[in-house]
Amino acid sequence: MIRLMLHDFVSTNRDELLSRTRAKVASRPWPSASAHELESGIPRFLTQLSETLRLETGRLPYSDAAIGSAAARHGADLLAEGYTISQVVHDYGDVCQAITELAVEKEAGIRPEEFHTLNRCLDTAIAEAVTEYARRQGEATLDQEAERFGQMAHELRNLLQTAFLSFDILKAGRVGITGSTGALLGRSLVRLGALIDSALAEVRLAASRPQRGRVSLVVLLDEIAVPARLHAEYRGIELTVKAVDPSLGVDVDKHLLASALMNLLQNAFKYTREHGRVTLRAQGEDGRVRIEVEDECGGFVNDEMSRSHPFGDRRNRHRSQLGLGLSSTRKAVRAIGGEVHTHNLPGKGCVFGIDLPAHALG
Repeated sequence: MIRLMLHDFVSTNRDELLSRTRAKVASRPWPSASAHELESGIPRFLTQLSETLRLETGRLPYSDAAIGSAAARHGADLLAEGYTISQVVHDYGDVCQAITELAVEKEAGIRPEEFHTLNRCLDTAIAEAVTEYARRQGEATLDQEAERFGQMAHELRNLLQTAFLSFDILKAGRVGITGSTGALLGRSLVRLGALIDSALAEVRLAASRPQRGRVSLVVLLDEIAVPARLHAEYRGIELTVKAVDPSLGVDVDKHLLASALMNLLQNAFKYTREHGRVTLRAQGEDGRVRIEVEDECGGFVNDEMSRSHPFGDRRNRHRSQLGLGLSSTRKAVRAIGGEVHTHNLPGKGCVFGIDLPAHALG
């Protein structure tokens, strides 16, 4: 039996190894293989492992750090080309399995320590590929976060500039507060408030530490009604705030609850027909508090949709896209111990309710 160095065996049987590996990759149920992966990726995996094995035959063993560095570069290139981390990890394993199986079939007489080296290369290469993937994902997330906050800052600045200009015109007395310039100032302030509320709510949700405290529902709804009335007015909608029992209270993070309610109101304003009505009310029963926003959007297409897709399509002209903020609403409400519920009013509108434990005010 002729003994071969493992890297020589790989080089000599390259075509057979490529064929076997491609067959393994193509036949696996998961993760799925791409055409590029089969044609270009597999040869690169084999070349990378073969080169590492060749370097191991030198006077000094090829260090884990060197193997890792090569694997990280290789993994980075593949990930940059659109490979998933699952494809990278499984492709490494399929290549090594094909090498091992063919060496056994051909009785190549490869030394056990070389198979140990192959396994060490595989282990290090996979670990480095996963590490590189995590690093790149982290960088992408940071870039996305920076871009998102940059866009928010840009929008805040534009809205603030619009508000300043509108105020300066109004202060000079050249136009009346009830005209278009006054409306522009109001819309800018409403949008500024919504962006700030959204940002603060995201920070509190990310921190996972709601700042709880006893909150009067009368006071909370009065505070919310001020910007909400402006928002409704600029959309040509009537906002009705029902009287609330002064003894009703909840133990929650006030800012998260206020942000959730404003999200519900903004979506109600968005989908309610022009000159329609949105109603905000709160009531207590059996130790629970239910705060509801009722709109006149026309209702869900059917009751089944309201149960399976409570924030899904609406009946009116926006049926294909509900506004942003409702998924955040559910997260915020759950963070303070509540739930969001929906009720369909066929042909009329929808009711979105926030259900919370009641806490009597002392």
